[in-house]
Amino acid sequence: MRRRNVLERGAAGLLLLSLCLLGAVGSSAQQASSNAQSQDIPDAPSPQPGPPPPVPAATPDHPRTDTAPQNEAPPNQNPDQSGNEGAPPEAPPPMPPVKTVPQGGASQERSSAQDELYKFVVTTNEVIVPVRVTDSSGARVDGLLPRDFSVFEDGRKQTMNFFTSDPVALSAAVIIDLGLPDVAVQRVNQTFPSLESAFSQYDEVSLYTYSSAVSRQTEFGSASRQLTTTLAGLKNVRGRNNGPAITGGPMGPQGPTINNEPVDPNVPAVITPPKESHVLNDAILRAALDLSKRDKARRKIIFIISDGREYRSTASYRDVLKILLSNGIAVYGVAVEGSAIPGYDKLERLHLPRFGYSDILPKYSSATAGEIFTDFSRTAIEASYARAMSSARNEYTLGYVTRATPSSAYRQIEVRVARTDVKVFARDGYYPAPSPLR
Repeated sequence: MRRRNVLERGAAGLLLLSLCLLGAVGSSAQQASSNAQSQDIPDAPSPQPGPPPPVPAATPDHPRTDTAPQNEAPPNQNPDQSGNEGAPPEAPPPMPPVKTVPQGGASQERSSAQDELYKFVVTTNEVIVPVRVTDSSGARVDGLLPRDFSVFEDGRKQTMNFFTSDPVALSAAVIIDLGLPDVAVQRVNQTFPSLESAFSQYDEVSLYTYSSAVSRQTEFGSASRQLTTTLAGLKNVRGRNNGPAITGGPMGPQGPTINNEPVDPNVPAVITPPKESHVLNDAILRAALDLSKRDKARRKIIFIISDGREYRSTASYRDVLKILLSNGIAVYGVAVEGSAIPGYDKLERLHLPRFGYSDILPKYSSATAGEIFTDFSRTAIEASYARAMSSARNEYTLGYVTRATPSSAYRQIEVRVARTDVKVFARDGYYPAPSPLR
């Protein structure tokens, strides 16, 4: 019995072992069969784009708008790579030339022959005449019309083509005489704030000083901080000594002395004091030449604060007046010291040999249609600044085209007003400016 049980147990173990071996072999065969089957199955085909959807035909009511030019490549496709997969990409097209330059820096293109056929060059001889009209008391007369004026050149009536009574911006050259007695210089220095306030924000001003020489203090510019600073610096300038001339002593012109005898015996004794130069003509000429370069749309004036004396200038009155009349510059001014005495301006033609002219300012203002104010006190001088600038800025402006032949000869101008109760102030004439070179 025991032996049979042992045999049964052995047979059962062998059977179990056989089943395990058979399961392992079957599993290996199934895996090999699966691998072989996976190698024999081909890959799935890649998706291909189908035919494009049909496009509806164009009708008159619904035109086709989805068509693209034939030469235009489809989107997201480089036309250079179609059919040439191995070719390198071409360089991008060059950038167009930049034509943006700073304003005024571009050179003008040459005009063609056809453009030259329609190009006309016209030379006009326009003459501009500022005119001041006052009543018997000297007050400005406003409200006049073009029909109230008549202009004559060399005795021939001219046809006006321009008229305005609007205010005009000024280009003013202010000249201050530093050769005055010191008391007069100090009086003038106290009026500088009123002088500065007489100009508007549209005016341009340049400052000059003179005595024995001319000096330009500021360039042309608005009445701003630069002019204020310059005028403040001139307040420390002193004028001439008011007392008698020093001819002896240690401060005399002959040098140091001992017992009234010069230390240097070679220095001659000086008995008469040397005369100082007073170059008024040179100062006006310097200012006139600078004004000739300013904008022609502005009214050009020279404003002088002086006693009007002229002595030892290089330029003559005739030459300076020609420059003034050629450029339409009017001379205004404030006469101080002896020239401010009522009636003293009537002696403008008084000329003493070796002493110069006593008062030449009225001659300049009369020939250029300016105005001279004779004021002695500080308050009167301050009031004359505003009067002078207002008078120059608010004049009538007449214009005409001269019919005279080109020449450099002097041409006389006369302006008449159809009223007997007014006074008319206009320049006596002009010298034609030379034609510009082309």
